Amino acid sequence: MTVATLERRTEITGLSPMLQRPTLVLNRSWLPINVATVARALILLWNNSAKVVDPTDYQLFDWSDWSRLVPDQNEPFIQSVRQKIRVPEVITLTQFDRMPTQAVTFSRRNVFKRDKMMCQYCGKQPGSEELTIDHVVPRALGGQSSWTNCVLACVDCNSRKADRTPAEAGMRLRKKPVRPTWKPIYAQRMNRIESWSKFISEAYWNVELEQ
Repeated sequence: MTVATLERRTEITGLSPMLQRPTLVLNRSWLPINVATVARALILLWNNSAKVVDPTDYQLFDWSDWSRLVPDQNEPFIQSVRQKIRVPEVITLTQFDRMPTQAVTFSRRNVFKRDKMMCQYCGKQPGSEELTIDHVVPRALGGQSSWTNCVLACVDCNSRKADRTPAEAGMRLRKKPVRPTWKPIYAQRMNRIESWSKFISEAYWNVELEQ
């Protein structure tokens, strides 16, 4: 079953955006490795590549079991031609440990997440309005906008460093900037779904950014 097939089997109604809701993907060790759309999660379920995890009691459901469940009154669902299908919030892979994940995209928002809203020179956390993106090697000296050359800096530290390297400014980075490994917080479709808290450390949710 493909996404197109799944979408054809669902009514094009106000509920169609349910197919784009996020589903947390766990590996066979129940560690979070990806965030997929509900459409993708249902395809994995249909192909016996994954099972749905009930966050309440950790019961596992294959497609046959899941498709027979009747959604509760306030529970999100997808309306197919013949039935209502509950929206899975967590699935675990059954046939392999990893599914392809993209490298964490370099962006201003993701730099804020990687550096945990903290100035990488003085260690202060003054809030997003008082933080800027600093090029370790200034652009005037050929520095690139990349994971290994950009860090968060508070306004004061950024002003003090100016168009100099940290060594020239007599400043020291708290840690070397690197491309972060993937975590759920970097997912493009990231929404805080309460049931995920049983599988994701609270530390992942500590970075709250403006939309």
